[in-house]
Amino acid sequence: MEYAVKAYGLARTFGPIRAVADLTLGIPAGGTFGLIGPNGSGKTTFIRMVAGLLPPSQGRLTVMGQRPGTRQVTQSVGYMPQADTLYRDLSIQENLDFFATIYDLPPARRRVRIKEVLDLVELGPHAHRPVETLSGGMRQRVSLACALVHEPRLLLLDEPTVGVDPELRLVFWQYFRELASQGVTVVVSTHHLDEAGRCDQLALLRGGHLLAQGTPAGLLAESGQPNLEETFLHFAGVSKRGKAQ
Repeated sequence: MEYAVKAYGLARTFGPIRAVADLTLGIPAGGTFGLIGPNGSGKTTFIRMVAGLLPPSQGRLTVMGQRPGTRQVTQSVGYMPQADTLYRDLSIQENLDFFATIYDLPPARRRVRIKEVLDLVELGPHAHRPVETLSGGMRQRVSLACALVHEPRLLLLDEPTVGVDPELRLVFWQYFRELASQGVTVVVSTHHLDEAGRCDQLALLRGGHLLAQGTPAGLLAESGQPNLEETFLHFAGVSKRGKAQ
């Protein structure tokens, strides 16, 4: 199996806080991979290490067979953080042009690609609106478009559906499935267990530790539980009342 990301004994500490602890997992190339866990489970820290924004405290991490953070890897990775990094006084198109320029897209390709991602997120008619005039859901779409403008092979999405309405969540997942069908590896972090079943594979995280990894159906079968919420609690060793078993 070809892997987009492989981690071996990965750890990351912030002073006395161990955000990620002895994490070993592989993310297959292509398809959607869900990082599932509550706030504080290490999802964001892991994604930022994969994006090359944080160095591991220990262990080994490879992204498409190389060390994260190198120029070649960075050019192949799209990253959508929880808090958008958009320039509010610029228009949607100007933001996209800025991010495309950072990734060294030639001018002719830049124009074509900006139109493609605007069409994908259905914001073409609003291209010249300043970001500061957009709703929260529209800003989320712009953030996704900025992460996609350079045609990454690996897309890292950190809680992309937080704060969006149920209809937009469904639209976003349609985008993710379309990208995965084109061969893009889509890594999505979420604490919404109802979204976990939309992924091809899952990694269940808690307290910086990997609890289990597999397909949604495989994890359900292994746990013997009726749904993914109870499956997560099963692997976490927590009863329905929230106490350790």
